[in-house]
Amino acid sequence: METALDWLQITLLALIQGITEFLPISSSGHLILVPELLGWPDQGLAFDVAVHLGTLSAVLIYFRRDLWLMGRDWSQSLITRQPTSNSRLAWWVILATLPALAFGLFLNNGIEEALRNPLLIAATTIVFGALLWWSDVRGKKIRDEYSLSFKDIAIIGLAQAIALIPGTSRSGITMTAALFLGLTPQAAARFSFLLSIPIILGAGLIKWLDLLAAKTAVDWVAMFAGVVLSALSAYLVIALFLQWISRIGMAPFALYRFALGALLLYLFL
Repeated sequence: METALDWLQITLLALIQGITEFLPISSSGHLILVPELLGWPDQGLAFDVAVHLGTLSAVLIYFRRDLWLMGRDWSQSLITRQPTSNSRLAWWVILATLPALAFGLFLNNGIEEALRNPLLIAATTIVFGALLWWSDVRGKKIRDEYSLSFKDIAIIGLAQAIALIPGTSRSGITMTAALFLGLTPQAAARFSFLLSIPIILGAGLIKWLDLLAAKTAVDWVAMFAGVVLSALSAYLVIALFLQWISRIGMAPFALYRFALGALLLYLFL
């Protein structure tokens, strides 16, 4: 039977998921670390399903017009064989998802469970923070997401697969790869957010199937609160991040990762 969550846990964990899912600082790392640091029990499958649904709702609502255009042009291109910029972008999202899907199915979540270690999270937080900063400094920042090629997509897709390691940050490593490929920070973020949709959907579906198989009692109030709080915070983060990222760059997030990694090393070494 899953442990009942109090309102402090519900609020804090839902906000953490919503805030960190789309920032390049690792949502999985925070959701592993916060309960461990505060001495809380695991939040359970039901709550994981709820916050995944919340963040998925946020990105679908924010990019609803883009998704409509991509879906419309993609379906038409299957018939007309005449691709558009939107249909190509839809194909790129699909193809860039395949490496992470293949790795995830092959490893069957075993790697994530085996690597849920604070010291490993500290190391990945620091190392991939350094790569994020380097990509921000060295990237040419002249391309948008519609200029991506198949080679670019292969690189971004393989980078996303590495995010199965806790502490890496899916959004962080896909933005890092996109910046190295010459995308502007806003374009890198937009493509990373679009790319999150099938990943969050797939992860949420797997957790939902696990929840059904577990046949445990569900706290529907906690789930509803988790959906709402994670959705609202995630939507706000997406909007503000896209508005500010061209001005502030990736340095603040890299510095945060360095500080967090150092704190973890201090606490767990």
